[in-house]
Amino acid sequence: MKFITKALASAAIATGLLTAPAIAQEKKVRAQMGWAFPSTTGLLGPTQIRLVEMLRTLSGGSIDVKGFEPGALVPASQYLDAVGNGSLDMAWSVAGFWTGKDIAFAMYGSVPFGPGVGEYIAWMKHGGGEKLMKELHAKYNVETIPCGIISPEASGWFRKEIKTLDDLKGLKMRFFGLGANVMQKLGVSTQLLQAGEIFQALQLGTIDATEFSMPVMDLTLGFHQVAKFYYFPGWHQQATINQLMISKKKWAEFSPTQKAIIQAACDATMLQQYAEGEAIQFQAMKDIEAKGVKLMKWSPEFLRAFEKAWIEVVAEQNAKSPEFKKAWDSYSTFRSNYKVWKDLGYLQ
Repeated sequence: MKFITKALASAAIATGLLTAPAIAQEKKVRAQMGWAFPSTTGLLGPTQIRLVEMLRTLSGGSIDVKGFEPGALVPASQYLDAVGNGSLDMAWSVAGFWTGKDIAFAMYGSVPFGPGVGEYIAWMKHGGGEKLMKELHAKYNVETIPCGIISPEASGWFRKEIKTLDDLKGLKMRFFGLGANVMQKLGVSTQLLQAGEIFQALQLGTIDATEFSMPVMDLTLGFHQVAKFYYFPGWHQQATINQLMISKKKWAEFSPTQKAIIQAACDATMLQQYAEGEAIQFQAMKDIEAKGVKLMKWSPEFLRAFEKAWIEVVAEQNAKSPEFKKAWDSYSTFRSNYKVWKDLGYLQ
């Protein structure tokens, strides 16, 4: 972390993005950042902490941010509203949590049967995705920046082996984002719980199954103590983008130099989180298996059923939400064009 921060600062100064005198002359801006995940959560917790430290270090202390655990200032499920009305300065989260406002938010967090990390970042940064993301958040008085990314998640934890599609019917399951709409079509009753709420709900039987994230995150949340069948691949989230939300009022307090520092810190966070995430999953999977959990893989039959339901969800949401359709059209066009490069440039 220290190496990345120093290297980033040196590179920024060398390229003229920032200068040491400019940083030293900046007025101090204090801000409170709400974290969406407990700091003890694998990968996500350390990423939140590093982001706060990086903002302080790169700014020479002029960006004085303090991070807070979920619920310490406001429930994590209310971060969009809290940041929008200015009662919370910043929050680090995932846009898919705000689908209660508009299903389109999910497109900027993760997409079922969607792209891998490289393609997703390409659409966000150079294909129009980030521009649309900012426009949607601006309607809620929020500035937002992509600020972290992980590769595929697991598909879910189940108490019993899922042998047929009928075994899904009637299950109560915690599910995130657009994947929840898919599961509903297969007879699953879904609800969206925050990270710190899931284990108790699973333990008490309020839910029968859950998905959350990658193995290292799931391990720290203890799902293996209750559910012994762990399914892959994460068809619903092949890549997931974290976001930094900042209230428009607080954003206006930052100077151009400080805004550039925030952007640079988020770019560095994306690289660090992705690299670390890829490096630590296999050990987490070994540890999970050693605890008596069976690592399962969905059969082609299940994946075809999930994808068929997903296509239906897209058609329905395109008809319901103009913002979703706008995002989907941009995303689909980019994917179609990207395929020219992907099919020839990459090993299949």
